[in-house]
Amino acid sequence: MKIGIVQQNCLKNRAESIGRSEAGIRKAAGRGAKIAVLQELHCSHYFCQTEDADNFDLSDPIPGPSTEFFGKLAKTLGIVIVISLFEKRAPGLYHNTAVVLERNGEIAGKYRKMHIPDDPGYYEKFYFAPGDLGFTPIKTSAGILGVMICWDQWYPEAARLMALAGADMLVYPTAIGWAPKEKVEEKNRQLDAWVTIQRSHAIANGIPVISVNRTGFEQSPSGKKGEGIQFWGNSFIAGPQGEFIARAGSDKEKVIVADIDLARNEKVRRNWPFLRDRRIDAFSDISKRFGV
Repeated sequence: MKIGIVQQNCLKNRAESIGRSEAGIRKAAGRGAKIAVLQELHCSHYFCQTEDADNFDLSDPIPGPSTEFFGKLAKTLGIVIVISLFEKRAPGLYHNTAVVLERNGEIAGKYRKMHIPDDPGYYEKFYFAPGDLGFTPIKTSAGILGVMICWDQWYPEAARLMALAGADMLVYPTAIGWAPKEKVEEKNRQLDAWVTIQRSHAIANGIPVISVNRTGFEQSPSGKKGEGIQFWGNSFIAGPQGEFIARAGSDKEKVIVADIDLARNEKVRRNWPFLRDRRIDAFSDISKRFGV
């Protein structure tokens, strides 16, 4: 099965950002992709760099204009599309939400980001309530997708729960990058850690990982000199042993289409039976915050 990933620059102009997403999806479908995955919050610039209540106007209800637009595109192209939205659930209640659109244009399911960061340049707790849909895979005509979002990708517990619930693959729409003032050595360590943790999820669970990050520099809305995020791209698809199947660079928009053989999941798990040998009788402390 062919998987398409769309790594793009995002802009303040919403129509132009959505246009770039559409163009990437069409390109992936033209190359035979059965699934196209977009990056986190691809409809606009990354507004979470500052806390500004006016940014709530960027949100969408689900269903709403964005799911209608991309749903029609999914139906036209006959593919499954994973999009990422700033969801308006109710007045004053918002989520960071991924929506999976079936090839008939219908909503197959959605996932609300569970782990919400609050760091300099990533003030997401101001905008998003934590997800309440759990780690539930979404069934589609192209496979069972364990969709999570960005900060979720650092948590092995989340990946494991998706795998235990039957996900064929893990899918991570992402928006992560470097602060301009970071030293080169630190930038390299951060990127290497980001790639390594996700490849480890593939290995530990014996399923592919699809990680799609944005690229390009986005100036902070604060307007302060030297503030902003250089999104580091490096979107990739890894197989069930963590091997790279495809990978984009750091500083360019890129559409990649690559083959995934889901039959390998079974073959890998037979030889590396991590699920068989889990000591579930000894794992109760994992639900504690720390220590005993």
